[in-house]
Amino acid sequence: MEREKVLDPGSGGDPGGPVLEVRDLEVSFPSEAGRVAAVRGLSFDVGAGEVLGIVGESGSGKSVSALATMGLLPPQARIGGSIRFHGTELLGKSDVALSRIRGRRIAMVFQDPLSALTPIFTVGDQVAEALRVHDPKLAKKAAAERAVDLLDLVGIPHARARSASFPHEFSGGMRQRVVIAMAIANDPDLIIADEPTTALDVTVQAQVLDVLKTAQEITGAGIVLITHDLGVVAGVADRLMVMYAGRAVEQGAVDEVFGHPRMPYTLGLLGSVPRLDATEKRPLVPIEGQPPPMTDLPPGCPFTLRCPMAVERCSAEEPALEVVGPGPGGPEPHRSACWRSGDIERVEHDVAGAGADTAATLFGVRAPAPGAAGTDGRPDRPVVLDVVDLVKHYPVTTGSVFRRRVGTVHAVDGISFDIREGEVLGLVGESGCGKTTTLMEILGLEPPMGGRIVVLGSDVAGLGRRARVAVRRDLQVVFQDPVASLDPRLPVGDVIGEPLEVHGVARPQIRRRVAELLDLVGLRPDHANRYPAEFSGGQRQRIGIARALALEPKVLILDEPVSALDVSIRAGVINLLEDLRARLGLAFLFVAHDLSVVRHVADRVAVMYLGKIVEIGAVDRVFAAPSHPYTQALLSAIPIPDPAVERRRERILLRGDLPSPADPPSGCRFRTRCPLFVELDESRRRRCVTEEPPRAAVGSGHEAACHFAHAREVV
Repeated sequence: MEREKVLDPGSGGDPGGPVLEVRDLEVSFPSEAGRVAAVRGLSFDVGAGEVLGIVGESGSGKSVSALATMGLLPPQARIGGSIRFHGTELLGKSDVALSRIRGRRIAMVFQDPLSALTPIFTVGDQVAEALRVHDPKLAKKAAAERAVDLLDLVGIPHARARSASFPHEFSGGMRQRVVIAMAIANDPDLIIADEPTTALDVTVQAQVLDVLKTAQEITGAGIVLITHDLGVVAGVADRLMVMYAGRAVEQGAVDEVFGHPRMPYTLGLLGSVPRLDATEKRPLVPIEGQPPPMTDLPPGCPFTLRCPMAVERCSAEEPALEVVGPGPGGPEPHRSACWRSGDIERVEHDVAGAGADTAATLFGVRAPAPGAAGTDGRPDRPVVLDVVDLVKHYPVTTGSVFRRRVGTVHAVDGISFDIREGEVLGLVGESGCGKTTTLMEILGLEPPMGGRIVVLGSDVAGLGRRARVAVRRDLQVVFQDPVASLDPRLPVGDVIGEPLEVHGVARPQIRRRVAELLDLVGLRPDHANRYPAEFSGGQRQRIGIARALALEPKVLILDEPVSALDVSIRAGVINLLEDLRARLGLAFLFVAHDLSVVRHVADRVAVMYLGKIVEIGAVDRVFAAPSHPYTQALLSAIPIPDPAVERRRERILLRGDLPSPADPPSGCRFRTRCPLFVELDESRRRRCVTEEPPRAAVGSGHEAACHFAHAREVV
C-alpha cells in the first residue's frame, strides 16, 4: 500500500510544510433574496498525518468549504481567496487539471454513501475504476485484485465474494467502508470526510471511525473531518475549528478548545450535548434562536442575538479571530473571535470548571448540586403500559400472480416490559432490531399476533371501536421527522387543533387550547397562523409535541424525536420534554439510538437486538454495570465530548452486520457478533449455539439475556 509521495512537477511545495493551506476563502451563491455569503474569510492548515475537526450547526459553511477545496462547487458559485495543496494553488485551475488531483492526491468521503456509489456497477468494479482512472496502465485483472485487497483492508467480510455485490446489497456501514476504500485506493495526501458517520448506528459509527483511523495509518494522509458530533472529534481530531455564519469563530488544539473554550458559541455547543458519563442529571444548555440569514448579515458579531454575553460593541463591530492562549504541545495557538473571551476565562476560573459548567453559568441554566445517582427502586404507581410476550412476524413471499410463502421475518419475537405513571423507558438498539415495529403494534391498538398489550388497564385485544377511540386519547405519538409528520397545507393552529376537532371539542375551546399549547412548548400564540415551512426543525418538532399533547394524554410515545436536529436545537427539545414530564406527569416510551440522550432522559432502559430484549433495568445500573455483551458494545461505541476521556476508553467493535431477521441465528441471536463468544471453550459455545438464553436477574430490577452475563464497566 505504501508508495513514495511525489509532488506534482513545478509545484514548489515543501515536503515538510502543510498539505493544505486555505487563506481568506470566500464563497457566495446567487439567490432570489440576494447573494448568500456561505463562507467568509476562512483560513486553516492541515498537516500530513493530522486530523482537523470542523464542527458547527447546519448552514455554518462546513461542507461548502470542503467542496470548494475539491473544486466541486457549481458554476454559479463565486469563490475568492486561496487554496494551496502542497504549495500549488487550486483556485483557478481547470476542471481537467483538478481531475488529475481529485481521487488521486485529494480524496473525499461523502455523507451519503448510497448516493456516492453507482447502483448499476458492482462495488469491486467501482473500487477498481478509482484505481484505473488515475493509472491507465494498470491491467484490469490487477485492478480487480487490488480492489479486493482494499475491501479486505476496510473490513468487508469475505471481500472477494462481496466485491461482486451491488451497493444496494450492502448495509449503510458497509457502503461507507466501500467509499473509504475508494478514497484510499490511490494513497492520497489528503482525505476530506464530510459527516461520514451521520445516520449510522453507533456500533457502525465506531467501525467506520476505526476504518478511517486505519486508512490514515496506511496512507499517512491529513484528514479534514466535518461533523456535528463533538464526541466524534474529541476522540479522533488533533485540532478543532468551530464555524458559525460562514467563518471560523474558534480554533486550536482539541484539548485546549474542549478544556478552555473562549467563544460563547463553542460553550453553547459543549453544554448542549448530553454526556454518557454523567453521574447526575442536569439541564442541557440550548442555544436559543437561529443563525442569521446569510443574505443579510447584521453588523457586528453574527452570534450577538443568541449570545448571553453580548454588549454594545458586539452589535457594532465583528471581532477578528485572535490569539487568546498558547497551543499546548503544538505550534498553533488557541484563537477565538469574541470581544469577551477574557471574561469567559474569568467565569471559568470562578466556577472552577469548563465546558458544560461554564456554559450553564453563562447561559443562565441552573445546575443542581451534585448528589447521589438514582436508585434502582421504581415508584409505586399504576402501570400505564404493559407489554407481555409481544410477537410480530411478517411473511416473505415470492411470485407475482401465484404468491407463496418462502420465509418469515421475525421482527418482534416475544418481548415484555411495562411503564408506570410518570416513568420514562428508553428503548434502544441498532436499526432493524424491532423498535419501530414494537411502537406500531402498540399504537395500532389491535389484537397482536402473539402476546398481550395492556394500555391504561385495557387489554387492546378486547377493545371495541368506541373503547379504542377513548384509549387513543390517552396514547399519543411524536414522530422522528417533524417535516413529514406535519401537513404543509394547514396552518400550525389547524395542525395542533385537528385532534381536538376529531374528538368533538368546540371551536372556541380549540382556539384557546391551541394558544395554551403553543405557549407550553415555547412558541408564541400568534404562530398559529403560520405554516410549518416557516419554522425551523426544532420549532417543527415542538409543534409536533404540542399536537401530541392536545388531548392531555397519559402516555407519550416518542420515536427518535431529536435524531434529525442540530445539537443546540436538540438540547432545547430534550429540556422541553423533561419539563413537560415533570409538570404534566406524563409517561414516555422513548425510542432512540443515541444512548447519551437516553441516559439523560430515561429512568429505565431496554436494549433490543434482533427482535428480543437482551437487557433491561434502571438507567444508572445498566449504564454503570452493563451485563450483556451487546449493551457493553453499544455503550463503548458512544463518543464522549472530552478528549482526555475518549483516548482512555476501550472500544468494543462488533464484527459484521446485524443478521437478517428472516433467518436469525439459532440459540443466542447475538453469538455471531459476540466478542465474548470467541473467548469461550467448546462446551460453552455449544450452549450458545443450541440454547436461547432467557432473561434472568443480574441485580435489583436488572435483567440480562445471556448465559454468561457479567458486569463490565465501559463508560
